[in-house]
Amino acid sequence: MLRKLYDWVFEQARKPYAEKTLAVVSFAEASFFPIPPDVMMAPMVLARPDKAYRIALICSIASVVGGALGWCIGYFLTDVGVGLMRLLGHSDGLEQFQQWYDRFGVWVILAKGLTPIPYKLVTIASGLAHFDFAIFMVASVITRSARFFLEAWVLKTWGPAMLAVVEKRLALFFVLGLAILIGGLLALKLLEH
Repeated sequence: MLRKLYDWVFEQARKPYAEKTLAVVSFAEASFFPIPPDVMMAPMVLARPDKAYRIALICSIASVVGGALGWCIGYFLTDVGVGLMRLLGHSDGLEQFQQWYDRFGVWVILAKGLTPIPYKLVTIASGLAHFDFAIFMVASVITRSARFFLEAWVLKTWGPAMLAVVEKRLALFFVLGLAILIGGLLALKLLEH
């Protein structure tokens, strides 16, 4: 199943409309969509390394604009924001994020925007917590651009050589990615205490 999904995503990355699809996925993921843009971005960069930074720019801009929508959902549509947090399995997310904001301020957005934690949680919780919109946007531009441009650079630099390895060991990389995600979540839980 992983192989079929990988092949399908990689094929979509080569389509003429791939950049538009990537923009939609990046925008939606920042506010409500469950699939991260990295799933599409990585194969696009691997298929067209000459467009790596253009692809990262598309991801960054769309993600930041989508993040603004996520913030607005949390700020103006509180019931919808709380409902989305609950749907995503983070019903206590607002209280956690409020504590993190009180303790770490803008560093919460900067740190979480670089991690595999769904960015939509950061955007919605920021709105729910009434975090300053201008500071939120500046932090979002920094963190999302850093993440996507770093990813593009790594894929452009070492991606083609790693592609054969990834294709051979797709299940292993999936398990490693899942382990990193779980490790990151555990580390955040430890920071709470």
